[in-house]
Amino acid sequence: MDMERSGSAVEVGQEPPVAAERAGRRWFRSRWARLTALIGALVLVIVTGGGGVGAWLYVRSLEHQVRKVDAFHGIVEEQRPVRAADEAINFLVVGRDQAAGTDATSRTDSIMLVHVAHSRDRAQLISIPRDTWTTVPASSDGGAPTEAKINAAYAWGGTPLLVRTIEGFTGVRIDHVVLLDFVGFTKVIDMLGGVDVTVDRRFTSAASAGRVYEPGVHRMNSAVALEYARERHQFADGDYSRMRHQQAIVAAVLREVARKGILTSPNQLDNFLRGIVGAVEVDHDMSISQTAWDLRQIGADDITFLTCPNTGVGMVGDQSVIFPDPAAAAKLFTAVRQDTMGEWLAENPGTVNPPN
Repeated sequence: MDMERSGSAVEVGQEPPVAAERAGRRWFRSRWARLTALIGALVLVIVTGGGGVGAWLYVRSLEHQVRKVDAFHGIVEEQRPVRAADEAINFLVVGRDQAAGTDATSRTDSIMLVHVAHSRDRAQLISIPRDTWTTVPASSDGGAPTEAKINAAYAWGGTPLLVRTIEGFTGVRIDHVVLLDFVGFTKVIDMLGGVDVTVDRRFTSAASAGRVYEPGVHRMNSAVALEYARERHQFADGDYSRMRHQQAIVAAVLREVARKGILTSPNQLDNFLRGIVGAVEVDHDMSISQTAWDLRQIGADDITFLTCPNTGVGMVGDQSVIFPDPAAAAKLFTAVRQDTMGEWLAENPGTVNPPN
C-alpha cells in the first residue's frame, strides 16, 4: 500500500480545525451537496453532450479519445451486491484533484452514486461525503478491513478498492465508473476565455508569492482558478473553504457555458467536448456513445440531487469525520437497488438539494 492503513496516520484531506467544527456543521450539507451536484451535472453534460441525436454523433466521434481505467480489477463477483432491478444503471462518479508532484490516487474530493432509472428519463445524484466514516474492505495486497474515512479507499487501493467500499457501504452494485480530474477540468476555463468567480473573503495566497485576493468578482484563467480551488491553509475552516471555492469555480464554468450557448452550437459543442475529454476516465466496459444515447431523454429538470443521510460532524481520535445515518441510508439505498426512487422521493420530499 502507498500509505499506512491507520485512521490517524493517513491524511485523506485537510482536517478542519476543531474550533471551526460548528461552522462546518451549519453549512456542510448544503455546500457539499451543491459542489458534488454541480460536478455531477458537468459529468452528465460530458456524457450526454447536451442531449439529442446530433450531440450523440459528436460524442460518438470522441469514443476512442476517452481514457479507460480497470475499475473492477480483482473484485470477486460472488462478493458483489446482486443487481436487484433490471435495466437501471448505477454510476460511481469520482472527482479528483491531483496537486503537482503528488500521487494521482491520493485525493478524492467528491464521491457520487448516480442512479439512472430503468425508464431512462430521470436520474438521482447522491453525494457521499468523502469524510464519511465506514469500513474499508481488505485490499488485494493484504491490508485488513479498517474503519476509516470513505475516501481512504481510493488512497489505499485506487478505483477498485473504492468500488468495493462503496458497494459495501450502500449495498448497490456499481455498473460503471467515471473519474473526473479537476486539473483537467480547469483547463476548460481558458477555452472559455476565463470565468467570473466571486471571492467570498480577503486572503493572501500561500501558493503564488503573496497574491492578495479581495472579496468580489474576479475574472480567472485556469492557473488562477486552480490556485484558488486548492487554497485551504489560509482559512479557519480549512478544507470546507476549499470545497466552497471548488463549487464556485464549477458553477462559474457552467454559467459561462450557458452564457455562450455552447450546448446549442454544433461547432462550439464539438470544440468544448474535444477539449474536456482529457479530464475524464471511464471503466473499460463503458461505451460513451451508447451511454449518451441511453441518457438522451434526461434533461436538467429530470435530475434530482441528494446527499447520503448522515448525523453530522464528529471526532474519531484526532480526525474530524462525518457519521452516516445507517437507518435512513439503508432505506435510500434499498430504493436505489429496487429502482423505486420515485416512491422514496414522494415519501421524503425534504431531502432534495438545490442543484446550485
